[in-house]
Amino acid sequence: MPNYGTRYVKFTEAAVRRHLHRHHPGCPEFAVDYVVAQIVGREWQGVSLGGATGIILQTLLRHLMTDYDQLLLAGVDRKAARKRVQPKIDAMLSHWSRSPTSD
Repeated sequence: MPNYGTRYVKFTEAAVRRHLHRHHPGCPEFAVDYVVAQIVGREWQGVSLGGATGIILQTLLRHLMTDYDQLLLAGVDRKAARKRVQPKIDAMLSHWSRSPTSD
C-alpha cells in the first residue's frame, strides 16, 4: 500500500476510469468524464484514488444534483444543509454502484 503521508500524488486517466467502472458501473458517462477530469487535473495529498473519487463524487452530486446551494442561499446552516441532502447523494451513489443491468 502506498504511503500517502505528505507526498503529492497524481492519478492517471486510465486508473481513474478503471476505478469508476469497477466501483461505480452505473455512473453515467458524462459524470465519469467529469470526475476523471477533476481527479487527474490536480495533485492529491494524503488520499487514495478511492478517497479522491469519493470527494469528487460527493461534491458533484451535492452541488449539481441536489438543492444544497439553494438551501445555503436561503440561510440554512451548512452542516444542516449537508445533512438534509445526504440521503439523496447516498441514494445516487448506491444506484451508481450497481451495474446498469441489475435494476
